[in-house]
Amino acid sequence: MLTILGFAMIATFLVLIMMKKMSPIAALVLVPALFCVAVGQGAQLGDYVIEGVGKLAPTAAMLMFAIVYFGVMIDVGLFDPIVRGILRFCRADPMRVVVGTAVLAAVVSLDGDGSTTFMITVSAMYPLYKRLGLSLVVMTGVAATANGVMNTLPWGGPTARAATALKLDAADIFVPMIPALAVGLLFVFVLAYVLGVRERRRVGSLVMPGGTAASEEVLVTAGGAGTAAGSGAAPAKAVGATGDHAAPAAPEDDDGFRGLDPHRATLRPRLYWFNAGLTVALLTAMITELLPIPVLFLLGAALALTVNFPRMAEQKERIAAHAENVLNVAGMVFAAAVFTGVLTGTGMVKHMADWLVDAVPEGMGPHMALVTGLLSLPLTYFMSNDGFYFGVLPVLAEAGAAHGVSPLEIARASLVGQALHMSSPLVPAVYVLVGMAKVEFGDHTRFTVKWAALTSLVVLAAGMLFGII
Repeated sequence: MLTILGFAMIATFLVLIMMKKMSPIAALVLVPALFCVAVGQGAQLGDYVIEGVGKLAPTAAMLMFAIVYFGVMIDVGLFDPIVRGILRFCRADPMRVVVGTAVLAAVVSLDGDGSTTFMITVSAMYPLYKRLGLSLVVMTGVAATANGVMNTLPWGGPTARAATALKLDAADIFVPMIPALAVGLLFVFVLAYVLGVRERRRVGSLVMPGGTAASEEVLVTAGGAGTAAGSGAAPAKAVGATGDHAAPAAPEDDDGFRGLDPHRATLRPRLYWFNAGLTVALLTAMITELLPIPVLFLLGAALALTVNFPRMAEQKERIAAHAENVLNVAGMVFAAAVFTGVLTGTGMVKHMADWLVDAVPEGMGPHMALVTGLLSLPLTYFMSNDGFYFGVLPVLAEAGAAHGVSPLEIARASLVGQALHMSSPLVPAVYVLVGMAKVEFGDHTRFTVKWAALTSLVVLAAGMLFGII
């Protein structure tokens, strides 16, 4: 019964948000609360929620101060050179813009933190998507899928969890998987190219005759009509988040354009190398685990505000400017704590995992690596990485060992679902992505899940082809 109710709870949540019958925050709170009562454990709801909040509180703190930190870095112009470089590559061409999104997300993902990746990627690309009238779910889908493939880096989390759960060396798991993951990343770039060509056909390329890029300033400043003067290109149509409905061009005072205005008052060119050094030091400390990530971002945000905006009024103004994103993301994380708390506390997640493992036919024993890879898609989507790697993976490895399948193969196969995992409603970073991109979570889910699942299957197929899995 708990297995059925667990799947029913997840299905109800997904249907409600994809049909836009409820907001994600409301659905994350009310749906599990109702199901908790339905299983006869309503009296324990408070305990489950408090436990869930306690586990996710450090994540919420990390996201809050990370948004403030990177928001300040965007304000002072740290990422403007990156934006200009991408603009030179993109040449106002939708195809290049989408491919540039995938490349930027993959490169920034090297820091191992999805929230950081999404903040930088969206901040750099959002003005281009809005000005060219491109579908914003293409941006969120490509960024999330690219980050999902890169999330398998040893310091990204899943590989370390798999190594810990099975008592293996992380390098022995990850290094042989590099060819398969490279194929997966290449597939993401190809996917970005295909989606970009589709967007180019839909809105029309703004490349000037002879391949000259449209004015960089026109594309990132509040002023201008969205095309280079004298280019002869028609202004692009602005579209809704799904790209399904045409709308008037975005107004010139849209906050998405002001954010990267090269003449904005918040720029601090004299402090550029200080800010760059501080960011590199922060990311290095994250990778080396010098301090817990929430503490690092708390210290980083405080230092960045103090140095760049020494006046109290300026600091308050910067915090207020990013308060909406902070509130949306923190609220979503704490709402997700209700969902995960009920799933775990009632025992639903354990029964669901046991049912899936028991459903594997006896004859599939010698192919447990393949089974693990396939199961990693739904399991890492519907449950946290901790739940999968520490709760389910040891069971799968034990079943594989009984049929002579190496735990290393099981561990490697367990990584293939990460491309899909990064769009799970249980991943806090995805709310940073959709929140900053102003995309409905349901729209992002409808668009991204199929492409992310296909990417995961490509990684699995490549791993089998290369003999890694």
